[in-house]
Amino acid sequence: MIELSRMSGSGDWRMGFAGDTANVAIYAARAGVDVAYLSAIGADPYSAELRDFLTREGVDCRLVLTHPTRVPGLYAIRTDDRGERSFTYWRDQSAARDFFALPDTPAALAEAERARMLYLSGITLSLFDEAGRAKVAALAEAVRASGGAVVFDGNYRPRGWDDAAAARAAFAAIAPHCSIVLPTFEDEVALFGDDDPQDSVERWHRAGAQVVVVKMGDAGAVLSQSGAPPRLIPCPERKAARDTTGAGDSFNAAFLAALLMGAAPEAAVRAGHRLAGEVVMHPGAIIPMEAMPQ
Repeated sequence: MIELSRMSGSGDWRMGFAGDTANVAIYAARAGVDVAYLSAIGADPYSAELRDFLTREGVDCRLVLTHPTRVPGLYAIRTDDRGERSFTYWRDQSAARDFFALPDTPAALAEAERARMLYLSGITLSLFDEAGRAKVAALAEAVRASGGAVVFDGNYRPRGWDDAAAARAAFAAIAPHCSIVLPTFEDEVALFGDDDPQDSVERWHRAGAQVVVVKMGDAGAVLSQSGAPPRLIPCPERKAARDTTGAGDSFNAAFLAALLMGAAPEAAVRAGHRLAGEVVMHPGAIIPMEAMPQ
C-alpha cells in the first residue's frame, strides 16, 4: 500500500510504501529469507514504484499481478505524543481486492502452494468477501498439505470489517489451517474481549495452532507451544517509542526468519523483540537499512 505519514516538526506529509504483510516480507528478506509476495497492484506509476521498492528490498515480485484499472490501497498514519498510531484507509479500489478475478491468478496460486511458509493476516482476509476468503483458506490448506507452515496475525482493524462478528467468523474459518498464530493482545481484547493473554493462547491452540505468540508491546510476549506451559519472554529495556507503526510486523518477520534459520522459539521471540525495539525508534513502518540491528 501507499503510506502517508506526517513529517516531524512540519505540516508536510511523507509518502512511502508499506502495509502489514509487505512489512513482514521486507523485514524477512532483510534477514536473509527467500521471500515472494503474492498480491495485485495496478498499471499506474505508483504501482510501478511500489514494485521497484519491493524488488530493491529483495522481495520476489513475480507473483505480484498487475490489474489493468485498479490502483494500490492508500493509508494515512497519525501518531500521538506517546508514539501510538491510528490509521485511516482508502482501499475500495485496491487492486488486491480483485486479485482472484485476474487471469494469472490460478498460476500464481499454484506457485504459492509450494511455499515452505505462507504468511497472512486479518487485513488480508478483510479485503475479500466470503468467497474470496474461502479461496485464501484453500491456499492455506494446500500449503499445509504439501508440508508447509501457515502463519496468521489477526491484525484486527475494525474499519476493515462490517462488524466485529464478521471478523470473528472469518478468523474462526481460517484458524484450523494455521500452524503458527502471532496475535497482538490489544487486538484480542478488542475483538474477543480477552481478559488475559492466556485466553488468547488457549483459543488459538483449541483452533489447531501448534505455536502461539501473544505480543504485548513493552510488556513482552507470551510464547506457547502445544504440550508445554506458556512462557513470558520480556522485552529488553528501551527508550520511549517514537512511532509504533510496523512494530508487530517487524517482530513477526524477525521471529519467523529466526525459526526458518533453525533458532529455538524462545530465541526467535528475542529476535523479534530486538527488531521491533529498533523499529519503534523511527518514523514509519520501514526503517533505514543502516538502522537494522545486527
